[in-house]
Amino acid sequence: MPSDATIAEALVPYGWSDRWRALFNASEVEDGRPGRVVQHDGVAVLTAMSDGVAHLGLRPATPALAVGDWVVADRDDRVAELLTRASLLQRRDPDADIDQPVAANVDTMVIVCGLDRPVRTGRIQRAVTQSWDAGATPLLVLTKTDLDESGAAAERAVEAALEADPTLEILALSAKVGEGLDQLTEHTAQRTIVFFGESGAGKSTLLNALIGEDVAATAEVRPGDAKGRHTTTARTLHLLPAGGCLIDTPGVRALGLTADPEAVAATFDDIVVLSPGCRFRDCRHDSEPGCAVRAAVAEGELSEDRLAAFHRLRKEAEAAALRDDAVASRQAGKRFGRMVREAQRQKQG
Repeated sequence: MPSDATIAEALVPYGWSDRWRALFNASEVEDGRPGRVVQHDGVAVLTAMSDGVAHLGLRPATPALAVGDWVVADRDDRVAELLTRASLLQRRDPDADIDQPVAANVDTMVIVCGLDRPVRTGRIQRAVTQSWDAGATPLLVLTKTDLDESGAAAERAVEAALEADPTLEILALSAKVGEGLDQLTEHTAQRTIVFFGESGAGKSTLLNALIGEDVAATAEVRPGDAKGRHTTTARTLHLLPAGGCLIDTPGVRALGLTADPEAVAATFDDIVVLSPGCRFRDCRHDSEPGCAVRAAVAEGELSEDRLAAFHRLRKEAEAAALRDDAVASRQAGKRFGRMVREAQRQKQG
């Protein structure tokens, strides 16, 4: 088993800390060795170990792993244990209707939006909600400022972002000309960050700029709609020269909400602040009398669009929670069935 000093020297750049040391020391894997997953190849995981980067095999009972996970390898070079995650970013597969792990143990989720296309409030709200639910801090990065000479696109994007979340931190930069990269570098020091955004937003170009060499393929976006081709095909963890780690992910065309209602509340904390003024403790801010939130809308203190977005995301989160709870889902189905039968009886009567 490698010594603590050897492990620390090799793995500190990957985020090794007292937390992971304590979890590893509590492991009962004989001759175990810690490592961090830097890429998932399906049948094996490429893992940073104290003696270098190597492939580890997966046991039949190995839980679903994500890039960024800390694991313990056994003497047979297989993953024997998954150390308890500090955070986990997931997305819902729209085809299989299941949650997919995207990145683990992330400190900051960088939501990348290109200024060569409309920046949509709804997309930002979903991403921010996902970030809070994952246990990561959201950061919005507006890329391609070199294409926005007048600054009008950036102004519209900032307005949309602040409508999505008035407290959201926003950076505007151009990876192509190197403008604003220093500010982003400050967010990577001793942290693990993940890029999240649609294809063509400039994630790969930004990654190459931060690393200082072309480690990710880039491609031109389509001129008609500014859509990009998927140049990133696998989630990969990269070490950054200025310190910290970055997990690059394939572009997301459809972001399915997996967050719970509490994460939605974190995204709309201005609505949560108003809620104690409602007459009813369980007020849903819809049509109940004495609703302080609706009153704020009527007085112009809160926009109608923001409240509508809150309702929309809360319903999505509640539906996602219902799908994950088989018992609750069956009960909801029975309730709906009774409602249909009652409506049919009334119609016949």
